[in-house]
Amino acid sequence: MRGSALIQQTINFAHRGASAYCPENTIAAFRHAIELGATGIETDVQRTKDGRLVLIHDESLKRTAGDPRLVKDVEYGELAGLDAGSWFSASFAEERVPLLEELLELAKNTELILNLELKNGVVPYEGIEAEVISMVQAYGMSERILISSFNHYSLVQCKKIAPGIKTGILYMEGLYQPWEYAKSIQADALHAYKFAVLPQWVQEAAGHGIAYHPFTVNEENELERLVGFGVSGIITDYPDRLNALLRRSERS
Repeated sequence: MRGSALIQQTINFAHRGASAYCPENTIAAFRHAIELGATGIETDVQRTKDGRLVLIHDESLKRTAGDPRLVKDVEYGELAGLDAGSWFSASFAEERVPLLEELLELAKNTELILNLELKNGVVPYEGIEAEVISMVQAYGMSERILISSFNHYSLVQCKKIAPGIKTGILYMEGLYQPWEYAKSIQADALHAYKFAVLPQWVQEAAGHGIAYHPFTVNEENELERLVGFGVSGIITDYPDRLNALLRRSERS
């Protein structure tokens, strides 16, 4: 069964939520992604000083919350008071950096697939794999979770903790026969940069039960090209564009 659930349909992963329209990695972005037809949400997981799992991309709070400190150095009580929306638009001034459990709560009664990227390259966040998996299991959502990372040692650790959890290898370019590499670490998906994908590779990977989920694909011609390649999912800032394309493909 490994990988099979991921290659039955094209998953419309909203990158950090509907981040073209809302401040990234906020509840507003996640809710709007659902409204725009996303069937998956991609987000980033880090850990506060007091051990809370939060959804934010940068290790620093500066860009999206206006605080120069690192996420790892701030306790959640203080982090929760920071404005994580005004940098995008004044209309989002009430948005905060959400907890992982807030997204799990939002998604648990839907059919959304959640791609949780562990941001443990710059900051190692020892033990975050077990913490994320434990929380996912507590919500009964293991079957709808895919854990990705640029830290592939972390993906191996996830499989050791929970062999049934799905994992995706994040990489930029130049990975030779990535489906073979994926099998070697028991990964289920290849989260390749959009230019590191060719149609023959997609088909070869699918033959080995490995899905392709390229990122971050926003232009309509690129979306159409990759859908035509037969990728299993696409990570995009514009889930509405991908939704429209997939609907047209279904009708044709």
